[in-house]
Amino acid sequence: MEKRDQKHLDPKYLDPRGRKVKILATVGPASRDPAMLRRLVWAGVDAFRVNMSHGEHATHAETIDEIRRLEADLNRPIAIFCDLQGPKLRVGKFKGGKAVIRHSGHFTLDRNPELGDETRVELPHPELFGLLEKGQRLLINDGKIQLTVIRADENEILCSATVGGVISDRKGVNVPDAEIPIPALTAKDRKDLAFAVEKGADWIGLSFVQRPEDLAEARKLMGSYGALCAKIEKPMAVRRLDEIIEMSDGIMVARGDLGVELLPEEVPPLQKEIVNKSRIAGKPVIVATQMLESMIESPAPTRAEVSDVANAVYDGADAVMLSAETAAGDWPEEAVAIMDRISAQVERDGAYLDRVRFLETPPDRTTADALAHSCMTIADTVKVAAITVFTGSGSTARRVARERPSVPMLVLTPSQRTARRVALLWGAHAVTTKDIGSFEEMIAKGKRMALRHRFGTAGSKLIALAGVPFGTPGSTNLLHVVTLAGDELEKHEG
Repeated sequence: MEKRDQKHLDPKYLDPRGRKVKILATVGPASRDPAMLRRLVWAGVDAFRVNMSHGEHATHAETIDEIRRLEADLNRPIAIFCDLQGPKLRVGKFKGGKAVIRHSGHFTLDRNPELGDETRVELPHPELFGLLEKGQRLLINDGKIQLTVIRADENEILCSATVGGVISDRKGVNVPDAEIPIPALTAKDRKDLAFAVEKGADWIGLSFVQRPEDLAEARKLMGSYGALCAKIEKPMAVRRLDEIIEMSDGIMVARGDLGVELLPEEVPPLQKEIVNKSRIAGKPVIVATQMLESMIESPAPTRAEVSDVANAVYDGADAVMLSAETAAGDWPEEAVAIMDRISAQVERDGAYLDRVRFLETPPDRTTADALAHSCMTIADTVKVAAITVFTGSGSTARRVARERPSVPMLVLTPSQRTARRVALLWGAHAVTTKDIGSFEEMIAKGKRMALRHRFGTAGSKLIALAGVPFGTPGSTNLLHVVTLAGDELEKHEG
């Protein structure tokens, strides 16, 4: 233990990850202590999720500041993902705090603010009245209670309890069969988004997206800062998935509410579809929710959970996410460590790349995409240690990552924002460095950075990808293969 603690104090030990898939961990009471945050990064965390559904801005600000201090200490970009709560539909309150809905009995949701009982309760969401139709479902308390609409008008929704049970105050309501005419951003979300932008969040997670238009307001409020991740957790979003992917910077497969509103057997193939479509579009995709759920209380996962994480890695997801496991669980560091080990083991499988590349990701008919594709084929043909990508916005790195090359990618960028954002990108290790002005400077800097960050040794070959003229966005047009002499750092320092 003494040796490990010493290691935690010395940033030079924090080498590039041995795996390409990234780990996103949620911060909460179990993990926001500075010492624990540091331990989680050492265990394998690449990005932290700040859940805006819980906690106060002051607490979140302290967490974000601590992550930034840790980032500077370890000299490694760490992405901060601020996850907005989104609109929550909830029932009102009951006499005594709860009631029992009789199985197969009738139950009414109405606009009467009086306390509810076993026959009725207030539904304080006027937008739902007159919208629902006979036969549509209402799911309460994560689907534990299932109601089917018999009749609906402007004041009452009469239902039959397909599955009854105990219902209590303010339980959540899901409406899987209808598109709800409410915006994805509530008043709380707008305040939370302004806070996240002010604190320099790298990613914003937009909850309960139903349509591509839901992304527009968030984009406007974000301005040019941060990347927007659409969380797919509503069946309505699946119907317009291609448009939502096109309008977002990344996608999250949020299996919590998605698993409530769909049949359980529908979720796995849908997860693969979302991952595949995001990969084809070159957008980072995160698989989230209940990945190691049992580790909230247990120091070891179930075999099924291990397989779940492994399958997401085999599918080629950019990142896998931990929620309550690190936010409120008893074993946050162990949960990260086992996720790191599962991911690394999958990537060592000789069939891993074949599985990941089973999905065809044909390059667009552009020079940049053609060169990114060439990086993959060169790395498969010639033994190279890494692909060095010079980028300002990160778009070149996303193109290369889409091809899922066999070697890691060293992303060199003058933008700290870009370096942090690509912390969620498959296979990318970002380094912030001064901009380059010539071809010779590019080659020399790429070699030095590869040696400094342990992406090669004397005799190693590197692929260099950049755009000329340097500093011009979208100009990726140059690919070069170089060999390290091994003394580039000494010569530069001398």
